[in-house]
Amino acid sequence: MKLLRYGDKGREKPGLLDDNGTIRDLSGQIDDIAGDVLSDAGLERLRSLDPASLPAVEGTPRLGPCVGRVSKIPAIGLNYSDHAAESNLPVPSEPIIFTKAVSSLNGPYDDVEKPRNSQSLDWEVELAIVIGKRTKYVTEEAAMDHIAGFAVMNDVSEREFQAKRQGQWTKGKSHDTFAPLGPWLVTRDEVGDPHVLDLWLDVNGERRQTGNTRTLIFNVPFIVSYVSQFMTLEPGDVIPTGTPPGVGMGMNPQQFLNAGDVMELGITGLGSQRQTVISV
Repeated sequence: MKLLRYGDKGREKPGLLDDNGTIRDLSGQIDDIAGDVLSDAGLERLRSLDPASLPAVEGTPRLGPCVGRVSKIPAIGLNYSDHAAESNLPVPSEPIIFTKAVSSLNGPYDDVEKPRNSQSLDWEVELAIVIGKRTKYVTEEAAMDHIAGFAVMNDVSEREFQAKRQGQWTKGKSHDTFAPLGPWLVTRDEVGDPHVLDLWLDVNGERRQTGNTRTLIFNVPFIVSYVSQFMTLEPGDVIPTGTPPGVGMGMNPQQFLNAGDVMELGITGLGSQRQTVISV
């Protein structure tokens, strides 16, 4: 299934994308794509519905982040060896975990803000894991059973804030709009093997990133198991898994985003995003 949230910002309704590409309204069945809806039982209930029996949504509504009531976004850094190399950083021996503020969540086609005093705004296409049930000290062997599905995320980053303003990476990762998520959550049964997915990102129509999840340093079940050793994961929590090479910071000369620039990005089977950079 492909699950989504549509409507005005902060007032999104739950929906389902049918096989014909029509959005079907789920608000008569559930209150949001969140909480117990993401459990195996909750997803199985939605799977049992006939999409044709659900109201069709007219027009082309705004799409919001595909998951609601997210409690945290523990992200994984430097999880592709070639991205670590272009960042002039060693390949980590354990996953690097940093936090993106939940307030940075954004719709997949919403504008991305360039913060005040920003000089180094960068892009990062990433596979995002969406947790389906409470997860604490889960084994690597059992980790996949704790995943509801996957989505595209653009881990937008301000590199000067991230690396040169002291402290942790959070300051460079958490500005409003820095976590476009969606367009939809694709359930794990439909994705199949998450380690064979192509990723891509263009800036102003020019290809910047090309990668495949087969080159992840730490794979999906290992990431979920590892993160759950340090914090309890709740349904709807989102784990971006790292980005392949081609970010602006790694180019020679470096290239960063300015107001008016357009990012387009996607992952095999998970859909695509498009954002325009604006000044604030």
